[in-house]
Amino acid sequence: MTQTSLTSDRLYRTSQLNKLDVSSTKHLEPLDEIVGQDRARQAVEFAMSIKEKGYNIYAVGQNGLGKRTMMMRYLKRHWEYSHQIFDWCYVANFQDSRCPTVLQVPAGRGIALKKDIEKLMGKLGKALPLAFDNEMYFTRADVLKGQLTEQQEGALQTLTNDAKAQSVSLSITTAGDYQFIALNGEEPHSEETFDALSDDEQANFDKVIRELEIQLRGLVRKLTEWEEQYAEQQQKLDEEIAIEVVARLIKPMIENYPDLPQVKKYLKGMQADILENLDIFLEESEDQAALAYAALDKKLPRRYQVNVLVAQDEDVPPVIVEDSPTYHNIFGYVENATYKGTVFTDFSLIRAGSIHRANGGVLLIDAVKVLERPYVWDGLKRALSSRKVSLSSLEREVTLSGTISLEPEPIPLDVKIVLFGDYKTYQLLQHYDAEFSELFRVTADFEDDMPRNDDSEMKYAKFISSICHDNNLLHCDQGAIGRIIEHSSRQSGDQDKLSLHSADIANLLRESNYQARVSNANIIRASHVEKALASRDMRVSRLRDHVMEGFTNGTTLLQTKGTSIGQINALSVLATQDYAFGAPNRITATTSFGDGGVLDIERSVKLGGNIHSKGVMILTAYLSSLLGKKAKIPLTTTLTFEQSYGGVDGDSASMAEFCTVISAISGIPLRQDLAITGSMNQFGETQPIGGVNEKIEGFFDACTIKGPKSTQGVIIPSSNVHNLMLRKDVIHAVEKGQFHIYAISHVSEALELFTGMPAGKLDAKGKFKSGTVLQKAYECISALRDDNQ
Repeated sequence: MTQTSLTSDRLYRTSQLNKLDVSSTKHLEPLDEIVGQDRARQAVEFAMSIKEKGYNIYAVGQNGLGKRTMMMRYLKRHWEYSHQIFDWCYVANFQDSRCPTVLQVPAGRGIALKKDIEKLMGKLGKALPLAFDNEMYFTRADVLKGQLTEQQEGALQTLTNDAKAQSVSLSITTAGDYQFIALNGEEPHSEETFDALSDDEQANFDKVIRELEIQLRGLVRKLTEWEEQYAEQQQKLDEEIAIEVVARLIKPMIENYPDLPQVKKYLKGMQADILENLDIFLEESEDQAALAYAALDKKLPRRYQVNVLVAQDEDVPPVIVEDSPTYHNIFGYVENATYKGTVFTDFSLIRAGSIHRANGGVLLIDAVKVLERPYVWDGLKRALSSRKVSLSSLEREVTLSGTISLEPEPIPLDVKIVLFGDYKTYQLLQHYDAEFSELFRVTADFEDDMPRNDDSEMKYAKFISSICHDNNLLHCDQGAIGRIIEHSSRQSGDQDKLSLHSADIANLLRESNYQARVSNANIIRASHVEKALASRDMRVSRLRDHVMEGFTNGTTLLQTKGTSIGQINALSVLATQDYAFGAPNRITATTSFGDGGVLDIERSVKLGGNIHSKGVMILTAYLSSLLGKKAKIPLTTTLTFEQSYGGVDGDSASMAEFCTVISAISGIPLRQDLAITGSMNQFGETQPIGGVNEKIEGFFDACTIKGPKSTQGVIIPSSNVHNLMLRKDVIHAVEKGQFHIYAISHVSEALELFTGMPAGKLDAKGKFKSGTVLQKAYECISALRDDNQ
């Protein structure tokens, strides 16, 4: 059986751009959406259309798929909304200063309210002192003061006259106290004159003075009552004056907010509070006034400020991206201020978090970052469940401290949360958090690739155009567009698909733009894209060069010519964070008398993964079905990856291992100018593997280093042919007949290519045809059985 190699036209799919009728992206309409993500877009549209609780979005997919870009474009250009947007303000609660009141006002009116209050305070600051600094007020105040003085002086004069009639005088001491003294005529008695009086006269004076003191105590009570009445009358006068001024200024403001009952109620409460705190405006107490104004805004008393927590610039729903989702950044916090060494806080020091700014719109957060920050996930769930934002101090939640803080009124929450994350994080949340599925009911699943056809290539060209327009890059001609599309297909690992990793394409365009500008070109051409790709490979290919150096200097054993028994060239892929490349591995097999098992050295030394071990077991089963149907194979075969010092996993070497085992058993040598990759099932049928392009190119590079030969090539599963998007140098070598790629559907075809003999198969009598590889292997096993009977 002769196996023909693949022709060069099957190794690469060129972009035809059949529907592109323009010469460059300059004349190509940019794409208004993310290409190829219809499933995710429909999920987002569905979630954004439902107002009920719990319909938040988890955008799942690998990094670089443009999840955030798609969300931002959709929300800004296509989101149809009908709900009203609000500004949110905190103002003083005049009944309880620890519980500030929240005001909800239409978007754009929060700042207007703040300015109105500032103007009002400015007017009051001037009008109130003037109202209390004029002749009319002084006259009315003097009348009240005169009435009090007249009452007090009259009562004291009456008591003085009564005392004098009884030879007792009423005087005031230096300490301000009233004192009764006995008189000796018109002059007070001295100690000597008083002692000279008879006992009866002294007793009479004592009695009179006691009676007068009783009258004095009653009079003092009267004086106090009159002073209190005066204070009430004075306060009433002040209130009348203040009410006239305050009401005259506040009334137009109240009339300006007829549709906002919350604001009207606040203004009325503020009016009553101003009347109780006139001293703030009249500056009767310098220290009190200074503390009242202690703020960044020295012109406005703190208690009458309006803290505009969130002000929406436009009447459109806000779309907020929180790149650093700490507790304070999301849920806000309360600042502290210091005045003359005293730390204090109030509602004017409340600061908004991103969830406040996104209220009425959408908040986009990275899921992993949320889970990494303490208390953020619990706070987010609590806010979504209660549909309100309670601004509580994180310090108070995480400590036992009894520090006094504010308890602002919660803000009603109407927000859609979009979490960006990968599949692993999504599965962890679903498994370990019962609330996750209730709060994030919509999954926007982003595709890694999309089908490649004329329509999708046209969309991709528009996508390239949008990147050029958005980033002010040089435009791409048709050749560059086609080359980028082909690179995208290579990245997807399939001729019939295009990669949707938009970040990678955007980066390639930026680097191609750089190469074009360095070359003083006015447009990006295919040659610039090639230079950008080559430059990128050079930057990240240090490990590949190091591996290939081992083939150059002979430290890594590799044979690419001749034949050898029990030895084959298998292929593997090595990868760093941003680069993957292929390299050949030598697999060897040896046999010894035993019980028919295949000893996997990699597994024995714990370097082999579970999938690799499974592949070895499968080839062992297939081997037993061929050569051990009637009796146990009296051999133990040992398999190993030569010069492999790291872990080995995957089953892509199972066909290579099978061929090596058959060679070791039969003694038939295998060609060393061929390499093979591919897995097999228990019936010997080939199964597709990953990284086929890198594997082929890796062996091609190794052959170039060791010395090219026109018979060299690679064997791959036929189901991997559609994955081929090979380098140009490999394709040119195939075109010239200097390198070959064989696609097979059964491992027996690989045996034929490696040995140049028919593989053979069991006939109806359970025997292999003479002159075949398996017949030779069966003979060797039979001879061994006979020798050991």
